[in-house]
Amino acid sequence: MTYIKGYDPATLREIVDARECAERLEEIGGQRSLPALLERVWLLKVLGELDEAGDVAAHTVRTARMAGTRKDLLRARILHATVLQFRGAYAAAEQELTACAEEAEGHGWAPIGAFAYQHRGKTRFDAGDYDGARADFKRALFLRKDSAELETMLLAIDAADRRLAQSAIAI
Repeated sequence: MTYIKGYDPATLREIVDARECAERLEEIGGQRSLPALLERVWLLKVLGELDEAGDVAAHTVRTARMAGTRKDLLRARILHATVLQFRGAYAAAEQELTACAEEAEGHGWAPIGAFAYQHRGKTRFDAGDYDGARADFKRALFLRKDSAELETMLLAIDAADRRLAQSAIAI
């Protein structure tokens, strides 16, 4: 079941049903598996529980480092960076996402690289760097294979283009 109902075209944030997310959060409760921890971080983030999301994200990175694969660790680090982004710590989020994207591409893990570029693009978008966001969205689009993910990236590129046009008019 997907909890994402769409994306806000102005902010690029996920549109979710808060009740469904809260129910799922309660369902997974204190499960300690890496997939459950990753899901818990995401649910807390989209519900706006950023302090708890940050704590769980840090724990998830440590867990992945000790008991997961390198891919698991990258996924955990990317998710942790998205919590930083939501908190407004754009420089820290961008730095972490850059490192993750480079590592993923270095290993030939295109889906993880695309995920990192997508979120670095969202971070740059939030920080007002629409040129950088657009470049990241295009890089993620290039790495994507799934048609649903392609549509999301095209919407993000369109949003960055709109912001760039608005910025040019304001000057």
